[in-house]
Amino acid sequence: MNDIAVIILAAGKGSRMKSDLAKVLHKVAGKSMINHVIEAALSAASGHIHVVVGHQAEKVREDVLKKHKVHFVLQKELLGTGDAVRAALPGVDACIQHVLVLCGDVPLIRKQTITDLVSAHQNLKADLTVLAVRVNDPTGYGRIIQDNDGQLLAIREEADATDLEKQISIVNSGIFCFEKRFLEFGLGRIKNNNSQGEYYLTDLVEIAAQNRAKTFVKITQDAEQVMGVNTIEQLSLINTAFHKASNELS
Repeated sequence: MNDIAVIILAAGKGSRMKSDLAKVLHKVAGKSMINHVIEAALSAASGHIHVVVGHQAEKVREDVLKKHKVHFVLQKELLGTGDAVRAALPGVDACIQHVLVLCGDVPLIRKQTITDLVSAHQNLKADLTVLAVRVNDPTGYGRIIQDNDGQLLAIREEADATDLEKQISIVNSGIFCFEKRFLEFGLGRIKNNNSQGEYYLTDLVEIAAQNRAKTFVKITQDAEQVMGVNTIEQLSLINTAFHKASNELS
């Protein structure tokens, strides 16, 4: 997979953690969350991993460099996921054809899941592929809106979803694979006219639909694997899930 680059989003403050430590530096099984994600990403792009840092950038760099040699990108202002990816793109090699975007606070993501996602994206020659998950309770998550042919039309956040859309149990994991040319095209068109004043990566879905780009939804049934960490309580759940998975594999 030498035409793949990985961008890992690790710039956020994680204010809901109520901790002085940057969110991605919190540990799961004795290792920072960001290092768990990097290790999973190595299967896709060992020489082309770009970590976007912002809050406590130097501490994150120091922690990562103890274990891994990666590229770092500074997101000067925390203006959203779309802005973070846009900051990283200039550093991606010209030979790269596809860009995988991972979240630095999703430490249980597995190498095989990443490999399967990238393979499906490449085999279908998709412009945008999202990793989605089927959950029992989708409350609070972005719903995956598809047409009858399975093409992705939108990712609808809870606050904007209709009552019918809220019944959809397939939700966004925040993990994407893009054809690089489409990603460059789309990032030039996203706007920040929302309540947060941020540039959302998920807006690329509607840009893809408007421009008849080819999209695909790769669905996993393993909700724990794509669980993000926003609170100390969730970190505790992740640690429990990690040890459970380790015991099952041993």
